[in-house]
Amino acid sequence: MLPAVPKPVVRRVSSRYIAGEELSDAVRVVRQLNSEGKLATIDVLGEEIANADEARAIAGAYRESLDAFERERLDSNVSVKLTALGLKLDYELCRENLQAVVAHAGELGNFVRIDMEDSSTTDDALRLYRELRAAGHENVGIVLQARLKRTLADVAALAKLRPNVRLCKGIYLEPPEIAFREFEAIRVSFVQALHALWDAGCYVGVATHDEWLHEEAKNGVAARGLGRDEYEFQMLLGVRPALGDELVREGRRLRIYTPFGREWYAYSLRRLQENPMIAGYFAAHTFNRLVPGRNGAG
Repeated sequence: MLPAVPKPVVRRVSSRYIAGEELSDAVRVVRQLNSEGKLATIDVLGEEIANADEARAIAGAYRESLDAFERERLDSNVSVKLTALGLKLDYELCRENLQAVVAHAGELGNFVRIDMEDSSTTDDALRLYRELRAAGHENVGIVLQARLKRTLADVAALAKLRPNVRLCKGIYLEPPEIAFREFEAIRVSFVQALHALWDAGCYVGVATHDEWLHEEAKNGVAARGLGRDEYEFQMLLGVRPALGDELVREGRRLRIYTPFGREWYAYSLRRLQENPMIAGYFAAHTFNRLVPGRNGAG
C-alpha cells in the first residue's frame, strides 16, 4: 500500500530516518551525533541512477562528503551502495567509481563500507571487495546479511582476509530457497555468523536494533575479552535512539547509519515497510483521503 501514499506524507513521516537532501544537512547531523558520543557512516542516496554520468556524480558526492568530514574534523566514514555507483549499468563502471572513492578515503585516513543490497548483487559485491583488497586497499569493508542462507559459507570464504564486516539481519525480501523467513531462524543465523566472524579475527559492526541480539553480542564480547575498539554496534538514524543512548552510556562504540540526498523516496519506503505501527498510520491517512468527510476530512 505504501507506494500509493502521497510523497509529501512519506517524506514527513520518514524525515527522522534521513539527515536531509544536502551535504550540509549530513554534516550538521554527524556533528550532533559526534557530540553525543556516537560515530557515523554516511550513505549518499541514489540507487535509482539511470546513466554513467549520474553514477559518477554519486561517486563525486562521496568524495565531497569525505572531504567535509576531514575539514570539519568529524568522526564518520561512508557506506556505498553499488547500484548507486553503476553496478546495474556496467561492472567496470562501478569498479572504477568504487575504487576512486576508496582511494580518496585512503588518502584521508578514512574508511569505505560496501553496502549489501538484494541477492542479485551479492556475488558482485564480494568480488569487488576481494579485488580492492587484492589491490592493496585495507580501508574497505563489506556487509553480510544473516537472512541469506549463504552467509556462513561467505564468512568462511572471506576468513583469510579478516574482513571488517557489518553484520545485519537484512531487509530485502528474498525467495525462501536462498533466505530464512522465520524470525528465530534469522536470529540464529545472525549469532552463528557473528561468532564465526569473531573466530576468524574480524572486526564486526553488530548492526541491529534487536535487544536480544545486543545481549548475545555483549555476552560474546565478555567471553572473548574483546576491548572497546575491537567491535562496535551500529544502528539506523532515527530508529530506537534511546536504545542507542543506552549503549553509549555503557561505554560501547556506536555508529549511526546516516543517509542523505535528494533520492530519498525508495530508501524511505524500505524503512517504513519495516515498521508496522507506521503502516497503520498510513492506512488511516489514506482511508481518510479516499472517504471525504471522515474525521473532518474532505
